[in-house]
Amino acid sequence: MNPHLAALAATVPPDAAVALAVASRDGERLLCRGRTDGRSGGAVTPDTGFELGSVSKTFTALLFADSVARGESGLRDAVTVDGTPFTLLHLATHTSGLPRLPPGLRRSALPVWFSNPYGAFPAAELDRALARTRLQFRPGSRVQYSNFGVGLLGRVLAERADSTYPKVLAERITGPLGLTGTGCEPGAAVGHWRGRPLPPWRIPALPGAGAVRSTPRDLLRFLSLHLDPAAAPTAELAAALRDVQRPRLVKPRSEDRICLVWNLRPTAGGAVLFHSGGTRGFTTFVGFSPNRGTALAALTNAGPRVHGQFIQTAYRIFRAL
Repeated sequence: MNPHLAALAATVPPDAAVALAVASRDGERLLCRGRTDGRSGGAVTPDTGFELGSVSKTFTALLFADSVARGESGLRDAVTVDGTPFTLLHLATHTSGLPRLPPGLRRSALPVWFSNPYGAFPAAELDRALARTRLQFRPGSRVQYSNFGVGLLGRVLAERADSTYPKVLAERITGPLGLTGTGCEPGAAVGHWRGRPLPPWRIPALPGAGAVRSTPRDLLRFLSLHLDPAAAPTAELAAALRDVQRPRLVKPRSEDRICLVWNLRPTAGGAVLFHSGGTRGFTTFVGFSPNRGTALAALTNAGPRVHGQFIQTAYRIFRAL
C-alpha cells in the first residue's frame, strides 16, 4: 500500500474506506482502499462519491466569486438580520455575527443528533429562524465560524440566479468544470459513525454549508483548476478561481488568513490554502499550494472522532508534498 494511504488508513477504523487524490510536479495520483459499505459493497474507486461536509463551502465560495465576476453580486452587497446590515463578504469570511447554527435547529436536531441532525430542519424554517436571529457581535469585528452564514450565502446566490442551490451549482460550477461526479445527491459510499452505517446526510435549509458530494477524481480536477485558473473554460470562472484565493483578513492571534471561505497559511515555501469537513459519517480534507504546484484531497467514510487524526495526518502529507 502507498505509505501516504497507509498513514491515513491507520487513523480510521479497519473497515473504513480511504481515498487520496494528489497533484504534484511529479504528476497526479488517485489512490483508494476499502469498500463502499464497510465489508460489503463494491470496491471504492476514484469515481466513488463521498460526502464533503464543510468542504462544500469551498464550492459555495467559487459560486460566490463567479456571481461577482458575472456582475450579479458584489462583495459589499448587504443582507440585514436583527436590524443590522452585513455584507456577502462577511458571510464568506465568517465575520457576519451570525451564530454557528440557526435558532431552532438544535431543538429539531436532538432526536437525530448522531445520524442526520440537519435533516429535520426544512428550507422553509430558515425564514422563521432569520426573524428570530440575534447577531452575536458587530459585523466585521470578530471571526466566528458559522454554518448558518455560509449556508445563507448559498441561498442568496441561488435566489439571485432564480434557481436552487443544487441547480445553480450544477449550471455554473460542476457542469462547466466537468465535475461529473459532484452534486448534492447521495454518493456510492455509505457513511459510518462508530462502525454503524448511517443514512445519507441531509441539509435542506443550508446546502451551501455542507450538502455537496464529490469523488476523488473530481476533487483532483477541482483543486488543479485552483492551481491553474487559466485552464478554466470561461473568463468568469478563471477570475473566480483567482478571487477565492485572495486573503481578506488576518485571523486574530495568528498569521493565518481567511480568503473566500478558504484558510490560507503563509509558509517558507509559499502560501498553502486548505479546508476540512465532516458529516456524521464522513471526514474530508482538501488543500493546495499555488507556489509549489501541489494539491491533495483525502476522504474517508468514517465520521470525525474527538481524538481522531485523519485531518491532521492529511495536512501533514499535504505539507510534505
